[in-house]
Amino acid sequence: MNLTEINITLFRMVNDLGKEHTYLNSVFSFIAEYLVVFLVLSVLFSWFTRNRENRIMIISATITFIFSIIVGKVLGLFYSNYQPFVELTGVNLLIEKEVDNSFPSDHTILFFSYCFSFWLFKRGVWILSLLVATLVGISRIWVGVHYPFDVLTSIIISFSIAYIIYSIVRDKGSGFSSQSGTRCLSLRLSKQIRFTKQ
Repeated sequence: MNLTEINITLFRMVNDLGKEHTYLNSVFSFIAEYLVVFLVLSVLFSWFTRNRENRIMIISATITFIFSIIVGKVLGLFYSNYQPFVELTGVNLLIEKEVDNSFPSDHTILFFSYCFSFWLFKRGVWILSLLVATLVGISRIWVGVHYPFDVLTSIIISFSIAYIIYSIVRDKGSGFSSQSGTRCLSLRLSKQIRFTKQ
């Protein structure tokens, strides 16, 4: 079994669940199309808290998204495939989608760029954001518009760039902190010297 066959088999496993459990179709359709609204609202909320750390996190996540999309588009020049509902028969298609290259999944890149960044900066309960992003990735397969490899590639791209951006910001932050600490120490020493002279 080659990679294409594995990709199709995995797609069928997920997409056919919608035929067996029709009561979940509306849930996954909502997640696939409209959960992005909640992502936008959470980003805006974090930004307008005016917390410096939150704003750095949002900027980092946005940079991650931009670079991830660029990498995805470049990869799409070397490999491409239409959506499953175009290439396969019997697909359980639940949402309307324009026919184009589905590799990789821009929707998944969007969610994982932000959710990976949120988790890297905050950790702890923010692991839940990754679970939400995973649901989005699965939902794109469930509704019939992406293959598993489209989604998996998007996750790898997003995580790689999110980690690089986070590492750069963290190193810059630690450098700034150490410089500030050195300045504070120098000021204290100079004050002590002046006091001793007096």
